[in-house]
Amino acid sequence: MIRDLSAWIEQHAVSSPDRVAIRFEGTEISYRALHVRIQKTAGLLHNTHGVRLGDRVAYLGFNTPECVIVFFACARLGAIYLPLNWRLALPELDHVLGHAEPKLLITDSPHRESAVRLVNGRSGCALIDHANVVPVSEDSDTTLAESNFGGDPDVPLLLVYTSGTTGQPKGAVLTQNALLFNALNSVHMHELTPSDNILTVLPMFHVGGMNIHTTPGLYIGATISIHPRFDPAATLAAIENDRPSLLVLVPATIAALIQQPNWQTTDLTSLRIVTTGSSIVPRSLIEAWHDRGIPVIQVYGSTETGPVALYQREEDAMMSVGSTGRGALHTEVRIVNDTGEDVKPGVSGELLLRGPNLFQKYWKDHSASEEAFEADWFFTGDIGYRDERGYVFINDRKTDVVISGGENIYPAELEQVLDRIDGIAESSVVGAADDKWGEIPVAVVVINKKSTITAEEILSAFDGHLARYKHPKAVSFIPALPRNVMGKVLKHELRRAVENGTIPLSERC
Repeated sequence: MIRDLSAWIEQHAVSSPDRVAIRFEGTEISYRALHVRIQKTAGLLHNTHGVRLGDRVAYLGFNTPECVIVFFACARLGAIYLPLNWRLALPELDHVLGHAEPKLLITDSPHRESAVRLVNGRSGCALIDHANVVPVSEDSDTTLAESNFGGDPDVPLLLVYTSGTTGQPKGAVLTQNALLFNALNSVHMHELTPSDNILTVLPMFHVGGMNIHTTPGLYIGATISIHPRFDPAATLAAIENDRPSLLVLVPATIAALIQQPNWQTTDLTSLRIVTTGSSIVPRSLIEAWHDRGIPVIQVYGSTETGPVALYQREEDAMMSVGSTGRGALHTEVRIVNDTGEDVKPGVSGELLLRGPNLFQKYWKDHSASEEAFEADWFFTGDIGYRDERGYVFINDRKTDVVISGGENIYPAELEQVLDRIDGIAESSVVGAADDKWGEIPVAVVVINKKSTITAEEILSAFDGHLARYKHPKAVSFIPALPRNVMGKVLKHELRRAVENGTIPLSERC
């Protein structure tokens, strides 16, 4: 019989009942205790709140064990877990709730006021504090001892709204089966074992925080140390004191760690791998870890892919810096041109993916779901190429490519040059309309506080590195790049700011 994903925890509760499943703020939860809490939470959701197959259960709050417990309780019920991005404004959250129509909204204390406003006047959505999500009573009628999900592996389990880097977010539906194969991909990527101690600091309302390490770690029987949210000082302290073996970071959080005054003196030796992704990772950030003897491996994916779709393994870390690795164990990869034909190694094209880890559909958006797939292949919208060894390198989003005088210019190439210029803290390249060329590349940069670098010096730094037609034709200096919660630069905001003159440009050359 096909089991729901809560069977992962149940099996460990039988085979290794006293092994620590979760550490959180000085407390430990064994696999046996975690299994009981999942059963009781499923019982509460089912018996008290009427949650049934296909119902959505939303969660608004920082990372806590309750995030994990509610997720697996939903798996047991055949319900759909809807993690909400607490960084969104109330109108944005209201849009998500209106679109997803959850039956229940669970919240923590810091977000209770917002949650009350969100459910006020919304029919059919009850509010419950996360501290009450696990019944205090030991009465058996609060326990759902048997799974209620119906035995269909394609039952949706996770509804995550995309980060919206190009506009209005869409709700990607991931099934129980997709999350199983995502876990299997991650196990292969990281060579996960029950002895691993995984530190989770990224937000679990995103598939990166939830599914790169956290749920795969629980699949294999490892220990997950959860932080409520990312704090660079707390993260370094946890690395030194709690001795994790694995850690997932995005480029923005890596940068925050290496800027800490005790970065060089913190004992990192417990870490066997640091995983990163979500955007193109500057080589300088990777080298900061390599200089400390810690391998950094990259993962490629999106909300729609679970997210583990391509990755490096530990043996790739030093040899293929800049690559997102090869196709995952259970994911096929193609790179095609505009006519849908596979391209040769070294030639850029759109990245297509196929595999059981991919999302099922966009929630209540049939046309977008149809557009995303062709013959089971998911069109990622990302441009990249594969080298002779099969390693994939991502150039850019298809929508971010600058077409200047009929030539395709990939901003990532220019950003790699900018990353090597002393005095530049971070940068992005976008296209700007131009009467002569159609579009020109513009470098938007954030400089270090003490830097006096000029636009002319930045532009001249490209000489000898890239063909002249690829050089940026103007520079804009801004205090900080706009980013979403996972550290991805919001290029559509930069393009709009360049177009309407909100950010000034240097004289065009």
